[in-house]
Amino acid sequence: MTDLYELLKGNPYPGRGILLGRSRDGGRVVMAYFIMGRSENSRNRVFEETEDGIRTKAFDESKMTDPSLIIYHPVRLMEGGMTVVTNGDQTDTIRDHLLQGHCYRHALNTRTFEPDGPNWTPRISGVVKPDGSYNLSILKSLEGDPACCCRYFYEYASPVAGVGHFISTYQGPGEPLPSFEGEPRRVWLGDESARELAGKLWQALDADNKVSLYVRTVDLASGKADAVIVNKYGEE
Repeated sequence: MTDLYELLKGNPYPGRGILLGRSRDGGRVVMAYFIMGRSENSRNRVFEETEDGIRTKAFDESKMTDPSLIIYHPVRLMEGGMTVVTNGDQTDTIRDHLLQGHCYRHALNTRTFEPDGPNWTPRISGVVKPDGSYNLSILKSLEGDPACCCRYFYEYASPVAGVGHFISTYQGPGEPLPSFEGEPRRVWLGDESARELAGKLWQALDADNKVSLYVRTVDLASGKADAVIVNKYGEE
């Protein structure tokens, strides 16, 4: 088990990250997604709530130089209680395939890592089901070789109270940026509210590189959801 806050404090650039799990009391699904940035273009973003989740948008439209790969819908809330969270436009790919009766693996078999060599940024994705079980995945190059896409899928059918799983795009800083390695990190979760968890995660992220954070919890008994957005630029 890993202390997620210490893990993040010790890593100035994990890139984008997804956390899925179950609260310590076992009653709530926990989900978090954050983005970081090194360039002015990447840092010039905020999360904005939509009718079915959130989207990224430019904080200052006049400074946006290239919207590809950084403007997308990270979270889509689907009818029936399914939630999709990813670090790119594969959110919509997964949603569309689920609506057609396929599974998230079927959807991601149509996608690869991002076309941003030499980093070849991995595509990380999560799907949370109505019963609180969840899946995580990562699509990445084979040790930086763009000729080979490796697809890894992790399925958590019986989540454990107080346990979450965290995955990010990068191991840390570097040139080129090294892709995340190994299985999603198993981390401790408490009974914090969405706002309390957001505060702790935001504080743990590198002050220079953090951009935006989204945290959502769902009560399994009532279906009541609580969500918080924190943006470096603009109001919460």
